[in-house]
Parts: sequence; structure tokens; C-alpha cells
Amino acid sequence: MFKYGGYTGKILRVDLNTGTVEVEALDEEMVRDLIGGNGIAARYLYDTVPAGTDPLSPENALILMNGPVQGTRVPAVGGRTVVVTRSPLSGFFIDAYYGGHFGAELKFAGFDGMIITGRAEKPVMLVVEDGDARLVDAGPYWGMKTFVFQEKLRSEEEYHESEITCIGPAGENLSPMACIISGVHAAGRGGVGAVMGSKQLKAIVARGSGGVRVPNMDALEKYCDGIVERMQANPATSKVLPTYGTPAIVAANNKLGLLGTRNYQVEVFTEADEINGEALHNKAFVKSASCFSCPIGCAKLFRMEGEEYGPAESVGPEYETIWSYGSNLANSDLKSLIAADRFSDEMGLDTISAGSVIGMAIEAFEKGLITKADTGGIELKYGDPKLMMELLKQIAANKGFGKVLGAGTREFGRRFNAEELAMETKGLEIPAHSPRGYPGMAIGYATSNRGGSHQDGRPSAERGGAVDRKQKEGKGEYIVDVQRMTTLADCLVACRFTEGIFGLTTISEDYVDIMKHVTGMDYTIEELFDVADRVYALERAFNAREGATRKDDTLPYRVLHEPIPAGPAAGEFMEPAVFEKELDAYYQKRGWDVKTGLPTEETLRRLKLDDVASDLY
Repeated sequence: MFKYGGYTGKILRVDLNTGTVEVEALDEEMVRDLIGGNGIAARYLYDTVPAGTDPLSPENALILMNGPVQGTRVPAVGGRTVVVTRSPLSGFFIDAYYGGHFGAELKFAGFDGMIITGRAEKPVMLVVEDGDARLVDAGPYWGMKTFVFQEKLRSEEEYHESEITCIGPAGENLSPMACIISGVHAAGRGGVGAVMGSKQLKAIVARGSGGVRVPNMDALEKYCDGIVERMQANPATSKVLPTYGTPAIVAANNKLGLLGTRNYQVEVFTEADEINGEALHNKAFVKSASCFSCPIGCAKLFRMEGEEYGPAESVGPEYETIWSYGSNLANSDLKSLIAADRFSDEMGLDTISAGSVIGMAIEAFEKGLITKADTGGIELKYGDPKLMMELLKQIAANKGFGKVLGAGTREFGRRFNAEELAMETKGLEIPAHSPRGYPGMAIGYATSNRGGSHQDGRPSAERGGAVDRKQKEGKGEYIVDVQRMTTLADCLVACRFTEGIFGLTTISEDYVDIMKHVTGMDYTIEELFDVADRVYALERAFNAREGATRKDDTLPYRVLHEPIPAGPAAGEFMEPAVFEKELDAYYQKRGWDVKTGLPTEETLRRLKLDDVASDLY
């Protein structure tokens, strides 16, 4: 029996080159130092994938991992899963998360996670059930869209009660923007679906009849009841998210003048009322849905009549997609947003990166940096939903102009001398939270190990007023504490909506309590700081082996040199001198070298990463 509660103590090691599946024990000391989820996955990635590995080669690893809380009643965390790999889009570390029920089912099936390497000779599925795992032929399913595939598989008696994680045609076509889909949930960023496709792995299927052992079930139940009560007393988790879901953020950011529009050329969308949370709720809402053990119900099924853009029925769009396919493209056609969200999920396509590169391409076309000779004869313009759908199809197919777009905004900028239009950091497109208007978020984007992600630094405290968003001084040190909170939450594989309950800006006593109730481990907050710092330094070291230094901790040209031109936030941007000063403060607080942006040898050894220190120094 594994020493700590919350864990099965077992990991799957899958080699698709040989077709072998082995079970290995989870190391107890690793668990104490890294907890689980993203932390343990980062350790396996660092140890498994050598520097310089082609992300789409058999040598790259695709790692799926649970934390200790999956399969428990802890609200808003029980069903989530993290996917970790080397990104084919950025070339750096990437972790992508999805909700639903797969994480819980994998735990019930007897495993905390899996490390998958190699490449199968033909399409396969990995089937995991009650302590056993096997590879089966997936040839008949190759080419199927994600929803069709899942429905087809569940129609077979052997799989009808299983949870499924899969790729669609975008992943099979190796689009660098391909994501992984489970149910209607996406592990969306960094091209993790292309890595899965490069291994000819169509799906991972889990079914289990086990449970999760904890030290004291009565104590955990009582604690969870208390969390639910706090959620019911919180306006965001009791009213806003249950009613509108994440589309509620559209109106909030537009009111502040911080809703990226036309590739962030401006940050007010005059037609936002046509596509905001209220519009979706009034015109298209059908019903809500929840992930495993979550009382919030933020997922929304939307439906509108007519199929001029394809089926306009989808669980979504979420806020990020409303921005990427909506205001970012000056598109106020609500039906097209629902249809594009559905299409992207069926194909397995990251909506943030896809919408961002389309928005950049349109601006480049308008400014004469590209012509019809580059686009395959297509005229690019904002506010054209049919154009959006056509380009999404090309990106998913990874052909023609779609192949150019699918390589991302960084490569697009290099190819067409349009770097100043690229809204990305470390090769990953930034999402829908303004780095010009949220200075803490700007530092978060720049220092995120995965690149342009709002899941490391967070905009919530600045947007909601808990932290002064116009105050730039001190945001470097501020974001270290925010990233400690997000990193620890990622080790638990917790939903970000818990931040409004457990705290927006740093690790709180709630994390101490969760670890004690679920695992039996007694941590101090200072020890949890060390866990978070250890994981973040490990991710940074992985990137360092790929050549990353301080020069990569930067922001888009537009953010550093072009103030917001109009609206409530007119004049706001991140001045380079201020940015560099706050970056210095960030490194100093972390114990990283100010010149290189890397953890010092002393810091690595203090964090018990002696092997990493030896590698880097």
C-alpha cells in the first residue's frame, strides 16, 4: 500500500516503439517533493527527454498525470488532468490541462499517470482498466472527428462506460496548434495534440471500479462541505459562473477598455454586446454542465438555428474563444462563434492560437506585408466569419496557407518580416487578458515557462480590483507569489476557479489543509512555497537546456512600444524601462541570476535539485 493517501502509487510506462506497457511504482520521496500533477510530470519530462529532441519525434514524451485530489470530493479539482511534453509550437516546456471526468476515472482504474514514448507502426489506443493496460488497434477510428469518435467508441459494449481522451484530425495531421479532447474539454495549448498524433496514438481510454484512499474520510467530507459553503457564498462561484460561465468576462474587460480587438491594435470592441455572456445566455443557452465533483456548473451548452457556418451547437465558446474568434477578428456574428467552437473541438484545434494567428495575418494583409500570392488567392479582412471558418479548416488540415498559419505567430512574423505584429511570448500566443492594461499579467506572460499563458501569472486580482492594476511598481515580486499559487494548484491539478476561494495572490492555508486531509502529509506554507519553486525551477531548467535565457522572457513589440490608442485604458502600456526593472525584481525574489534569467546553482541545490544544478553549471 502506498504511504500517502490520494495516490494509487502506480505509473504506466508505455513504449509505442515496442508496443510494451509496464507498471512502475511511484517514488514516495518524489511525491513529497513535487506532490503530483505538473510537478511530477515535469520531473519525468526532464529525465526522459534529452536536450534537442524533436517534439514530433518518437523520443519526445507525452505525459498525463493526476494529482492526489483527483477522484475525491474536493470541489473543482476531482476530474482534471494535466498533459506535459515538449511543445512543437514553441520548442519549450508545455503543460496543458483539461476538465471533465477522465482524471477521476484514471485514478479509479488504478493509476496516477503515464509516460508515453515512441511511435506506433499503425494507429493504436491505450486502454486502461482496473490495474491493467493494453494497446489495441485504432485503425478503424483514424480520421474521425473527436465527437464522432467518442460516440462511436461508447456505442461498443466494451467501452460504453469509459472516459476517453483523444485527438481529432488536426492532431493526426500534426498541426502545431492541435489540442487533445476529452468529452467536450480541451487540453488546448502548445500543440500537445500533434505530439499525440505523431505517436499514432488516437486515444487513451480509462475505466475503473476502484476508489481513492484518504486518511480520514469523515474529516475530508466535513472539510469539503465547508468549501462548498464558501463557494455558495461567493458571487463568482455561486451566481456569475453558474449563470453565464466564462463569457461573463467579455463585458468586464471591454468595460475596462482591455478587450483585445483586431490583433490588439485596439482594446475596445464596439460590438461586444452582441457576443458577451448575456447575449449568449439570452439567445443560445440550453443547459449547464459540471466537471467531476464540481458544484459550479460553468460549462454551457449553446445552440442556435442554422448551419451557414456548420452546426451551431457547442459546449462553449468560453471567454478565450469569444475573444480569439470574436473581438480579435472584429467578428460579432454569435452563431459563427458557436459553430467555430464546435468545429475546433471536433478537429482538436487550439482556439487561442488559431484565432490569434488569423488576426495577425489579417493585419499583415491590410498593411501590405502579405498579398494574395501568399494566401493562396484569399483576400483577408476583419469581420468576415466565413473567412474565419475557411482558414480554420486549412489550419486543421495543416495544408496550404493553413500550414503557414498553423506554425504560429512567431514563425509567421519571421517569414513575412512582421515580427512587430506577433502577439506571443516564447512562441505561444498570448490569450485574452491585456498585457498593456494588466502589468502583473504582463510580467506573468514574460516569465511563464510555457510562454503566452494566463495560467501562470493570473489577471483575476488586477481585473477584480483586489490589486491595483495601474500600479506597475512591485509587480515583479507580486507575480512570483501568484506563480507559486498557480504552480502548486497545477501540482494538485486544480481548476483556476478555486483561486477565488483559496486566494488570488499566493499559497494559502487551504492548500495545507487539502494536503493534510487527502494525503496525510503535514506541510507548512513555507514548505509548499519550496514545492512550487522547485517545480518552476525544474521547468525553467528544461527550457534552459533548449537555449532559453533572459532574452526569452520578453513581451510583444506592441505591448512594449504602442500605448492603447483609445478607450477607458487609453495610453496604457508596459514601458521597456519599467518592464526590465520589474523583471530584475522578479529574478531576485526567486533567487535566479539577473543576467541569465536562470535559477542560480545555490537556489537549485537549496531546492534539492542537485542533478539539475550539475547539468546547468
